[in-house]
Parts: sequence; C-alpha cells; structure tokens
Amino acid sequence: MKYGQLVMGPAGSGKSTYCSVISNHCQTIGRQVRMVNLDPAAEAFNYPTVLDVRELISVNDVQEDEELVLGPNGALVFCMEYLVKNLTWLRDELDPAEDDYFIFDCPGQIELYSHLPVMRQIVDALRSWDFNICSVFLIDTHFVLEAEKFIAGALTALSAMVAIESPAVNVLTKMDLLSERNKQLVDDFLETDTRSIVEMGSEAAQWNERHRALTRTIAQVLEDYSIVKFIPLNCEEEESIDQLLLTIDTTIQYGEDLETKDRYPDEMDPDE
Repeated sequence: MKYGQLVMGPAGSGKSTYCSVISNHCQTIGRQVRMVNLDPAAEAFNYPTVLDVRELISVNDVQEDEELVLGPNGALVFCMEYLVKNLTWLRDELDPAEDDYFIFDCPGQIELYSHLPVMRQIVDALRSWDFNICSVFLIDTHFVLEAEKFIAGALTALSAMVAIESPAVNVLTKMDLLSERNKQLVDDFLETDTRSIVEMGSEAAQWNERHRALTRTIAQVLEDYSIVKFIPLNCEEEESIDQLLLTIDTTIQYGEDLETKDRYPDEMDPDE
C-alpha cells in the first residue's frame, strides 16, 4: 500500500506553506515523505520535490500558445485536463514503492474541487495504483472569524468532499498569525455546535431576519450529520503539527501494516 495527502483549498489558503512545514517537520523527526507539485501555475515553493508537473506542462506554456488564447484560469484548467490525459506519465514519474508516503501540492482554483471532474479523476487513478488517499482541504482562518463566513467555509469544504469522495481532513491555517482575541474566537467556534455559531452571529437587520431560517437549516444539517469538522493548525507549534499529522495518518491508515517493534528487547525483558 502507498499513501498520499492531496493538499487542496482556495488560492491564498496556505497550501505551499503547509507542504513546506510538513516537509521540514518530517525531516526533523526522521520520517520520509515525498513532495510533489501538482500546480502548473506555481512560481516558487520552499520544499524539495520528487516530481513537478511543470515538467509536463505549465500555465506559462499554455498562455504563450497563440492558438489557444486562454487566460490564467482557463490555462490552469487546460493544464490539469492535459495531466489527466497523461496519467501514465504521472504514474511512471512517481514510481511509487510499497509504504511510500506522498504529499501532493494541488492548484488553488476552487472550481477544480467543487464541480470539475479533474481532481476526482486524479484521485481515482491514485486509488487504482494502490494508494490510500486523504484530501487535506485548507481554509485561511482569517476568513472564518464571522459566523456567516464560518458557515460559508464549511460549505466550500463540503462541496470538495462531495465532488471528490475521498476521506477528508479540513484544516484552518494561519492560526499563528491571529491575535490572542481571534484565536479564542476560533476556539469558541470549534467547541460550539454549528447552529449555535449562527446564533452567535445573529443581528437584527431585516436581511438577516428574512434569510435566518435558511442559514439555521444549513447549520442544523452540518451539525446533525457531523459532515464538516475543522482542525486548527499553528505552524509555530510542534504539538499542533504533530496532532494534525496524526489525524491524517489515522484517516489513511498509515502505519497499520508496518512491522511492530518490540518495546523491550530480549535482554531488557521487564518480567525477568
């Protein structure tokens, strides 16, 4: 079995930073992970890669093609669709071995996760190559500091979960950039049921009154089915990184088939 995280989320949510943090953390603790850039529009990143999709195709290549005449978003979609047509290249370049652990840094165009089939096709291909895959969906914490935005962020994550149909871990990034007051606000949100979050953000405006029933219903569905939960990530705290990595490893069942080491060697048997 091989293992993989697909790091997804809107532009600016911190995907490349997350990949860099996890790469450095694993290097520090002596754990091997293989980093892959799947973003054809990437300009730079601070982690070593075993594979870069720009070796196959890049947004700049597409935009320079005078016959295609595509803007940045159209060029990115074209690149990802081209990758899907060349999945044999991806498999050969990955050259995965048993128990290999990959982290895929994915593009930041939300349409790829919400209603285009591209990422689902990539996930299906990885599964067919004997991968256990988890989608790690990132949302910038700054955009969920209000109740309405919190619900909107949950629905964004849910749309990706429904479209891709893979085990998912949803992460609130950039916790280390928040003030202490906002950190406490996020903690309160995470510890409170979703319906109560809506009530916390209630105002007496006429617009809110007219649409409050719909918002409450959405919040109730999210709460009743425990569909979307978030894990906060503070990149400056090793404990926060460890906890998130443990959650992801558990989700993809990483380590369950690894050989268990005897806690006490024969010469240190505690019963003797």
